[in-house]
Amino acid sequence: MRRGLVLCASLALLAGAAQAARMGETPLTPAEQDALRQHADYLHEAGLRFEHGEGVPREPDRAAACYCESARQGSADGMYALGWMYANGRGVPRDDAYAGTLFAMAAMLAHPQADRMRRFTGPYTGNVPDCLHAPAWEQDEGLITRLMARLPADRHPIIEQVARTAPDFGVDARFALAIAATESAFNPQALSPRNAMGVMQLIPETAERFKVRNAYDPAQNIRGGLAYLRWLLAYFRGDVRLVAAAYNAGEGAVERFKGVPPYPETQAYVTRILGFFSERQHPYDASVVESSAVMTPVFMADR
Repeated sequence: MRRGLVLCASLALLAGAAQAARMGETPLTPAEQDALRQHADYLHEAGLRFEHGEGVPREPDRAAACYCESARQGSADGMYALGWMYANGRGVPRDDAYAGTLFAMAAMLAHPQADRMRRFTGPYTGNVPDCLHAPAWEQDEGLITRLMARLPADRHPIIEQVARTAPDFGVDARFALAIAATESAFNPQALSPRNAMGVMQLIPETAERFKVRNAYDPAQNIRGGLAYLRWLLAYFRGDVRLVAAAYNAGEGAVERFKGVPPYPETQAYVTRILGFFSERQHPYDASVVESSAVMTPVFMADR
């Protein structure tokens, strides 16, 4: 089941407390809480559409995934809907223990039907499906939450997709999010004056190089951009400043200037990336490509 954004795994869950716990005892601002509530509602509504085939194919498994993400945002409607799916074995294997716990959680948040459903499935057991547990990419010091608070709800699934896909390419989710936020603000239809396209702002040559057929398809674009980041990380031996500069100005410019090019746009770009992602060195896979001559000792001494 696809994973969402906020841990929601105990009867004591209250929306504000859950968000504060996720942030390491730092409560979310009202704007951040409102953004998460909107996202939870968006996911619940998406689940309803997939469950009932309203304008989309009927896909119970996708409905359950949406409900689970909504529940992890602290939505009583999401908890109740996911409990119903488990109680009836729709889109997920039937599991009364999961259903009872989810209904109990929804009841704690005053869902009007949840208490009645508990009589059919049993009491709270503490058992919850795996999709309610936070994946590793969520442990990013609130970066995802801050991004969601600043952007409209229709960008939130793109943020999730970038963060969820980045580890498949050996890229830290925070670094990938920093690039995508700076490039396009997660707009899959973005087009720059230089003809850079989509979420990761791929120019046609880069899209072709990394086998992206449709640069406006978010999944293809994100994977293409991450493949390029993986390549750049290997080429510049994990030097985050050089990788960011190369993503903006091209690896050729970095090699020509033996470091971050003196272009104002690129200098500002690197500064902004480092504002999101403060690490100066990133792990890399040396088998991807032989490193740049810029990384040899004689060139490194010049930097």
